[in-house]
Amino acid sequence: MPGLGNEGAPNFSSASRESAFLYSSEGSLREGRIIVKVAADGSCSFRTVQDAINAVPLRNKTRTIIHVAPGVYRQPIYIPKTKNMITLLGDCAETTFLTWDNTSTRINHHHTSEIIGTGTFACGTVIVEGEDFIAQGITFENSSPKGSGQAVAIRVTADCCAFYHCRFLGWQDTAYLHYGRHYLRNCYIEGSVDFIFGNATALLEHCTIHCKSSGYITAQQRKASSDTTGYLFLRCVVTGTPNGSPYMYLGRPWAPHARVIFAYTWMDSCIKPSGWNNWNNSENEKTACFYEYRCEGPGSDLSQRVTWAKQLRDDDAERFLSCDFINKTQPWLRVSEPPQAPFLPVPFTA
Repeated sequence: MPGLGNEGAPNFSSASRESAFLYSSEGSLREGRIIVKVAADGSCSFRTVQDAINAVPLRNKTRTIIHVAPGVYRQPIYIPKTKNMITLLGDCAETTFLTWDNTSTRINHHHTSEIIGTGTFACGTVIVEGEDFIAQGITFENSSPKGSGQAVAIRVTADCCAFYHCRFLGWQDTAYLHYGRHYLRNCYIEGSVDFIFGNATALLEHCTIHCKSSGYITAQQRKASSDTTGYLFLRCVVTGTPNGSPYMYLGRPWAPHARVIFAYTWMDSCIKPSGWNNWNNSENEKTACFYEYRCEGPGSDLSQRVTWAKQLRDDDAERFLSCDFINKTQPWLRVSEPPQAPFLPVPFTA
Protein backbone atom coordinates (compact mmCIF):
# COMPACT_ATOMS: atom_id res chain seq x y z
CA MET A 1 0.00 0.00 0.00
CA PRO A 2 1.54 3.36 -0.95
CA GLY A 3 2.50 5.64 1.86
CA LEU A 4 2.95 3.00 4.55
CA GLY A 5 6.70 3.23 4.46
CA ASN A 6 6.99 6.94 5.22
CA GLU A 7 9.89 7.64 7.52
CA GLY A 8 8.68 8.41 11.01
CA ALA A 9 5.34 6.70 10.65
CA PRO A 10 4.53 3.78 12.92
CA ASN A 11 4.85 0.37 11.31
CA PHE A 12 1.29 -0.49 10.29
CA SER A 13 2.21 -2.90 7.50
CA SER A 14 -0.08 -5.85 6.89
CA ALA A 15 2.45 -8.12 8.60
CA SER A 16 2.54 -6.14 11.84
CA ARG A 17 -1.10 -5.13 12.19
CA GLU A 18 -3.38 -7.12 14.40
CA SER A 19 -4.29 -10.26 12.49
CA ALA A 20 -7.88 -10.61 13.70
CA PHE A 21 -10.33 -11.37 10.91
CA LEU A 22 -14.07 -11.70 11.06
CA TYR A 23 -13.90 -14.80 8.85
CA SER A 24 -10.56 -16.60 9.21
CA SER A 25 -11.50 -19.64 7.12
CA GLU A 26 -14.53 -21.41 5.72
CA GLY A 27 -14.22 -23.95 8.51
CA SER A 28 -14.78 -21.21 11.08
CA LEU A 29 -18.07 -20.02 9.61
CA ARG A 30 -21.11 -20.39 11.82
CA GLU A 31 -23.65 -23.04 10.95
CA GLY A 32 -26.70 -21.96 9.00
CA ARG A 33 -24.80 -19.68 6.65
CA ILE A 34 -25.14 -20.06 2.89
CA ILE A 35 -21.85 -20.05 0.98
CA VAL A 36 -21.62 -19.48 -2.77
CA LYS A 37 -18.42 -19.10 -4.76
CA VAL A 38 -17.35 -16.81 -7.58
CA ALA A 39 -14.34 -17.23 -9.86
CA ALA A 40 -13.69 -15.31 -13.06
CA ASP A 41 -12.22 -18.41 -14.72
CA GLY A 42 -15.50 -20.31 -14.45
CA SER A 43 -14.22 -22.87 -11.94
CA CYS A 44 -16.99 -22.01 -9.43
CA SER A 45 -20.74 -21.65 -9.50
CA PHE A 46 -20.62 -18.04 -10.74
CA ARG A 47 -18.26 -16.09 -12.98
CA THR A 48 -19.26 -12.63 -11.74
CA VAL A 49 -20.07 -11.14 -8.37
CA GLN A 50 -23.25 -9.60 -9.75
CA ASP A 51 -24.51 -13.00 -10.89
CA ALA A 52 -24.03 -14.34 -7.37
CA ILE A 53 -25.87 -11.36 -5.87
CA ASN A 54 -28.71 -11.82 -8.33
CA ALA A 55 -29.11 -15.40 -7.09
CA VAL A 56 -29.69 -14.31 -3.47
CA PRO A 57 -33.42 -14.57 -2.64
CA LEU A 58 -35.42 -11.40 -2.22
CA ARG A 59 -35.94 -10.36 1.42
CA ASN A 60 -33.10 -12.66 2.36
CA LYS A 61 -33.10 -13.60 6.07
CA THR A 62 -30.05 -15.88 6.10
CA ARG A 63 -26.47 -14.66 6.00
CA THR A 64 -25.22 -15.40 2.48
CA ILE A 65 -21.44 -15.44 2.09
CA ILE A 66 -20.19 -14.89 -1.44
CA HIS A 67 -16.61 -16.13 -1.55
CA VAL A 68 -14.79 -14.23 -4.30
CA ALA A 69 -11.71 -15.99 -5.67
CA PRO A 70 -8.62 -13.87 -6.37
CA GLY A 71 -8.89 -11.95 -9.61
CA VAL A 72 -9.91 -8.68 -11.21
CA TYR A 73 -13.67 -8.36 -11.69
CA ARG A 74 -14.46 -5.53 -14.09
CA GLN A 75 -18.12 -4.57 -13.83
CA PRO A 76 -20.34 -2.27 -11.75
CA ILE A 77 -22.06 -4.09 -8.89
CA TYR A 78 -25.42 -3.28 -7.33
CA ILE A 79 -26.84 -4.74 -4.10
CA PRO A 80 -30.49 -3.64 -3.85
CA LYS A 81 -32.32 -2.88 -0.63
CA THR A 82 -34.36 -6.06 -1.19
CA LYS A 83 -31.26 -8.20 -0.56
CA ASN A 84 -29.91 -7.98 2.98
CA MET A 85 -27.33 -9.96 4.95
CA ILE A 86 -24.83 -10.42 2.13
CA THR A 87 -21.10 -10.88 2.77
CA LEU A 88 -18.44 -10.44 0.10
CA LEU A 89 -15.47 -12.50 1.28
CA GLY A 90 -12.09 -12.37 -0.45
CA ASP A 91 -8.92 -14.21 0.50
CA CYS A 92 -6.84 -11.01 0.29
CA ALA A 93 -7.67 -7.45 -0.71
CA GLU A 94 -4.42 -7.11 -2.63
CA THR A 95 -5.46 -9.91 -5.02
CA THR A 96 -9.26 -9.48 -5.19
CA PHE A 97 -10.41 -6.41 -7.14
CA LEU A 98 -13.91 -5.14 -7.89
CA THR A 99 -13.25 -2.34 -10.36
CA TRP A 100 -15.02 -0.06 -12.83
CA ASP A 101 -14.50 3.47 -14.18
CA ASN A 102 -17.80 5.36 -14.04
CA THR A 103 -17.79 9.07 -13.25
CA SER A 104 -20.58 11.46 -12.34
CA THR A 105 -20.79 12.62 -15.96
CA ARG A 106 -20.26 9.27 -17.71
CA ILE A 107 -22.14 6.26 -16.38
CA ASN A 108 -22.14 2.83 -18.01
CA HIS A 109 -24.26 0.51 -15.88
CA HIS A 110 -26.54 -2.49 -16.34
CA HIS A 111 -29.26 -0.69 -14.35
CA THR A 112 -31.09 2.46 -15.41
CA SER A 113 -31.10 5.79 -13.60
CA GLU A 114 -34.58 4.97 -12.25
CA ILE A 115 -32.88 2.33 -10.08
CA ILE A 116 -29.40 3.65 -9.27
CA GLY A 117 -29.96 7.40 -9.65
CA THR A 118 -27.80 9.87 -11.50
CA GLY A 119 -24.52 11.76 -11.16
CA THR A 120 -22.24 11.11 -8.22
CA PHE A 121 -24.95 9.05 -6.51
CA ALA A 122 -24.98 6.55 -9.38
CA CYS A 123 -21.33 6.29 -10.39
CA GLY A 124 -20.06 3.91 -7.70
CA THR A 125 -18.23 0.78 -8.81
CA VAL A 126 -20.12 -0.97 -6.01
CA ILE A 127 -23.46 0.34 -4.72
CA VAL A 128 -24.71 -1.17 -1.46
CA GLU A 129 -28.34 -0.57 -0.53
CA GLY A 130 -29.04 -3.86 1.27
CA GLU A 131 -28.72 -3.69 5.06
CA ASP A 132 -26.41 -5.86 7.18
CA PHE A 133 -23.76 -5.94 4.46
CA ILE A 134 -20.25 -7.18 5.30
CA ALA A 135 -17.06 -7.20 3.24
CA GLN A 136 -13.67 -8.68 4.09
CA GLY A 137 -10.52 -8.93 2.01
CA ILE A 138 -11.89 -7.01 -0.99
CA THR A 139 -10.53 -4.07 -3.00
CA PHE A 140 -13.19 -1.61 -4.21
CA GLU A 141 -11.73 0.51 -7.00
CA ASN A 142 -12.80 3.28 -9.32
CA SER A 143 -10.12 3.18 -11.98
CA SER A 144 -10.91 6.57 -13.55
CA PRO A 145 -7.70 8.59 -13.80
CA LYS A 146 -6.86 11.72 -11.86
CA GLY A 147 -8.82 14.71 -13.11
CA SER A 148 -11.96 12.72 -13.97
CA GLY A 149 -14.03 14.50 -11.33
CA GLN A 150 -16.35 12.60 -9.01
CA ALA A 151 -15.58 8.89 -9.40
CA VAL A 152 -16.91 6.76 -6.55
CA ALA A 153 -15.44 3.35 -5.68
CA ILE A 154 -18.26 2.46 -3.28
CA ARG A 155 -21.54 4.02 -2.19
CA VAL A 156 -23.10 2.64 0.99
CA THR A 157 -26.74 3.60 1.48
CA ALA A 158 -27.66 1.03 4.09
CA ASP A 159 -27.64 0.53 7.84
CA CYS A 160 -25.41 -1.88 9.79
CA CYS A 161 -22.59 -2.36 7.29
CA ALA A 162 -19.09 -3.53 8.22
CA PHE A 163 -15.79 -3.73 6.34
CA TYR A 164 -12.67 -5.60 7.47
CA HIS A 165 -9.27 -5.58 5.76
CA CYS A 166 -10.65 -3.91 2.63
CA ARG A 167 -9.15 -1.32 0.30
CA PHE A 168 -10.92 1.61 -1.36
CA LEU A 169 -9.01 3.05 -4.32
CA GLY A 170 -9.69 6.20 -6.33
CA TRP A 171 -9.06 9.92 -6.57
CA GLN A 172 -12.11 12.12 -5.96
CA ASP A 173 -15.07 10.89 -3.86
CA THR A 174 -13.63 7.42 -3.35
CA ALA A 175 -15.81 6.26 -0.45
CA TYR A 176 -19.37 7.58 -0.38
CA LEU A 177 -20.54 6.70 3.13
CA HIS A 178 -23.96 8.07 2.37
CA TYR A 179 -26.40 6.72 4.94
CA GLY A 180 -26.58 4.34 7.88
CA ARG A 181 -24.19 3.11 10.56
CA HIS A 182 -20.91 1.79 9.24
CA TYR A 183 -17.86 0.15 10.83
CA LEU A 184 -14.52 -0.03 8.99
CA ARG A 185 -11.53 -1.78 10.55
CA ASN A 186 -8.02 -2.34 9.23
CA CYS A 187 -9.01 -0.79 5.92
CA TYR A 188 -7.06 1.36 3.47
CA ILE A 189 -8.71 4.38 1.81
CA GLU A 190 -6.97 6.64 -0.68
CA GLY A 191 -7.87 9.72 -2.68
CA SER A 192 -7.47 13.45 -3.09
CA VAL A 193 -10.69 15.49 -3.00
CA ASP A 194 -13.49 14.71 -0.51
CA PHE A 195 -12.55 11.05 -0.71
CA ILE A 196 -14.55 10.06 2.38
CA PHE A 197 -17.90 11.82 2.17
CA GLY A 198 -21.63 11.59 2.88
CA ASN A 199 -23.97 11.64 5.86
CA ALA A 200 -23.47 8.23 7.45
CA THR A 201 -22.50 7.58 11.05
CA ALA A 202 -19.15 5.84 10.56
CA LEU A 203 -16.39 4.56 12.81
CA LEU A 204 -13.07 3.97 11.06
CA GLU A 205 -10.72 2.11 13.40
CA HIS A 206 -7.11 1.12 12.74
CA CYS A 207 -7.45 2.34 9.14
CA THR A 208 -4.86 3.88 6.83
CA ILE A 209 -5.95 7.07 5.09
CA HIS A 210 -3.63 7.88 2.18
CA CYS A 211 -3.62 11.37 0.65
CA LYS A 212 -2.56 11.08 -3.01
CA SER A 213 -2.60 14.80 -3.90
CA SER A 214 -3.95 18.13 -2.66
CA GLY A 215 -7.52 18.24 -1.43
CA TYR A 216 -9.68 17.25 1.52
CA ILE A 217 -9.95 13.93 3.32
CA THR A 218 -13.57 14.34 4.41
CA ALA A 219 -16.73 16.10 3.30
CA GLN A 220 -19.30 15.15 5.93
CA GLN A 221 -22.92 16.18 5.44
CA ARG A 222 -24.63 16.41 8.83
CA LYS A 223 -27.49 18.86 8.30
CA ALA A 224 -28.67 19.68 11.83
CA SER A 225 -27.06 19.83 15.26
CA SER A 226 -29.55 17.25 16.54
CA ASP A 227 -28.46 14.65 13.96
CA THR A 228 -26.24 11.82 15.24
CA THR A 229 -24.27 11.36 12.03
CA GLY A 230 -20.55 11.96 11.65
CA TYR A 231 -17.20 10.32 10.99
CA LEU A 232 -14.91 9.09 13.77
CA PHE A 233 -11.32 8.16 12.90
CA LEU A 234 -10.00 6.18 15.87
CA ARG A 235 -6.39 4.94 16.07
CA CYS A 236 -5.85 5.53 12.36
CA VAL A 237 -2.81 6.53 10.29
CA VAL A 238 -2.89 9.41 7.80
CA THR A 239 -0.12 9.20 5.19
CA GLY A 240 0.93 11.28 2.21
CA THR A 241 3.37 11.42 -0.65
CA PRO A 242 6.74 13.24 -0.62
CA ASN A 243 5.70 16.72 -1.67
CA GLY A 244 7.90 19.18 0.17
CA SER A 245 5.03 21.13 1.74
CA PRO A 246 1.66 20.36 3.33
CA TYR A 247 -1.16 19.91 0.82
CA MET A 248 -4.13 18.19 2.47
CA TYR A 249 -6.99 19.36 4.71
CA LEU A 250 -8.57 17.01 7.22
CA GLY A 251 -11.95 18.03 5.91
CA ARG A 252 -14.52 20.59 4.89
CA PRO A 253 -18.26 20.77 5.65
CA TRP A 254 -20.54 19.52 2.88
CA ALA A 255 -23.42 20.66 5.10
CA PRO A 256 -23.36 23.31 7.84
CA HIS A 257 -23.30 20.93 10.83
CA ALA A 258 -20.69 18.50 9.48
CA ARG A 259 -19.07 16.44 12.25
CA VAL A 260 -15.65 14.74 12.02
CA ILE A 261 -13.41 13.51 14.84
CA PHE A 262 -9.80 12.34 14.63
CA ALA A 263 -8.68 10.62 17.85
CA TYR A 264 -5.41 8.87 18.69
CA THR A 265 -4.46 9.15 15.02
CA TRP A 266 -0.99 9.58 13.54
CA MET A 267 -0.81 12.35 10.91
CA ASP A 268 1.85 12.75 8.26
CA SER A 269 3.33 16.14 7.34
CA CYS A 270 0.99 16.26 4.32
CA ILE A 271 -1.68 17.81 6.60
CA LYS A 272 -1.91 21.58 6.30
CA PRO A 273 -1.18 23.46 9.54
CA SER A 274 -4.65 25.05 9.44
CA GLY A 275 -6.18 21.57 9.38
CA TRP A 276 -9.70 22.40 8.26
CA ASN A 277 -11.46 24.33 5.48
CA ASN A 278 -14.81 26.19 5.63
CA TRP A 279 -15.75 25.46 1.97
CA ASN A 280 -15.56 29.20 1.18
CA ASN A 281 -18.40 29.97 3.58
CA SER A 282 -17.58 31.64 6.87
CA GLU A 283 -21.05 30.79 8.19
CA ASN A 284 -19.96 27.14 8.33
CA GLU A 285 -17.41 28.10 10.98
CA LYS A 286 -20.25 28.71 13.43
CA THR A 287 -21.80 25.27 13.07
CA ALA A 288 -19.26 22.70 11.80
CA CYS A 289 -17.98 20.30 14.48
CA PHE A 290 -14.41 19.34 13.70
CA TYR A 291 -12.47 17.75 16.56
CA GLU A 292 -9.00 16.36 17.20
CA TYR A 293 -7.99 14.45 20.31
CA ARG A 294 -4.54 13.24 21.32
CA CYS A 295 -3.28 12.78 17.79
CA GLU A 296 0.42 12.43 16.95
CA GLY A 297 2.81 12.94 14.07
CA PRO A 298 4.10 16.03 12.24
CA GLY A 299 0.66 16.86 10.86
CA SER A 300 -1.03 16.90 14.27
CA ASP A 301 0.43 20.19 15.53
CA LEU A 302 -2.52 22.26 16.78
CA SER A 303 -0.72 25.56 17.15
CA GLN A 304 -1.79 26.87 13.72
CA ARG A 305 -5.19 25.21 13.43
CA VAL A 306 -8.17 27.35 12.39
CA THR A 307 -9.63 29.05 15.44
CA TRP A 308 -13.08 27.57 14.85
CA ALA A 309 -11.92 23.96 15.07
CA LYS A 310 -12.82 22.32 18.37
CA GLN A 311 -10.55 20.51 20.82
CA LEU A 312 -12.02 17.78 22.98
CA ARG A 313 -11.51 17.78 26.72
CA ASP A 314 -10.87 14.48 28.42
CA ASP A 315 -14.31 14.43 30.03
CA ASP A 316 -16.01 15.04 26.65
CA ALA A 317 -13.91 12.61 24.66
CA GLU A 318 -15.16 9.34 26.12
CA ARG A 319 -18.24 9.17 23.90
CA PHE A 320 -15.98 9.29 20.84
CA LEU A 321 -13.50 6.62 21.88
CA SER A 322 -15.44 3.39 21.39
CA CYS A 323 -18.03 1.60 19.28
CA ASP A 324 -20.71 3.48 21.22
CA PHE A 325 -20.42 6.14 18.52
CA ILE A 326 -22.25 3.80 16.11
CA ASN A 327 -23.58 1.14 18.48
CA LYS A 328 -25.10 2.70 21.58
CA THR A 329 -28.64 3.12 20.26
CA GLN A 330 -30.08 -0.10 18.82
CA PRO A 331 -26.82 -2.09 19.07
CA TRP A 332 -25.87 -4.10 15.98
CA LEU A 333 -22.24 -4.95 16.81
CA ARG A 334 -21.23 -7.59 19.35
CA VAL A 335 -18.44 -6.13 21.47
CA SER A 336 -17.02 -8.64 23.94
CA GLU A 337 -16.19 -7.43 27.43
CA PRO A 338 -13.57 -8.47 28.36
CA PRO A 339 -12.19 -8.82 24.82
CA GLN A 340 -12.27 -12.32 23.40
CA ALA A 341 -11.16 -13.68 20.01
CA PRO A 342 -11.44 -12.45 17.31
CA PHE A 343 -10.86 -9.25 19.35
CA LEU A 344 -12.99 -7.01 17.20
CA PRO A 345 -16.59 -5.83 17.02
CA VAL A 346 -18.70 -8.27 15.01
CA PRO A 347 -22.19 -7.72 13.58
CA PHE A 348 -24.80 -9.83 15.35
CA THR A 349 -25.88 -11.16 11.96
CA ALA A 350 -22.39 -12.23 10.79
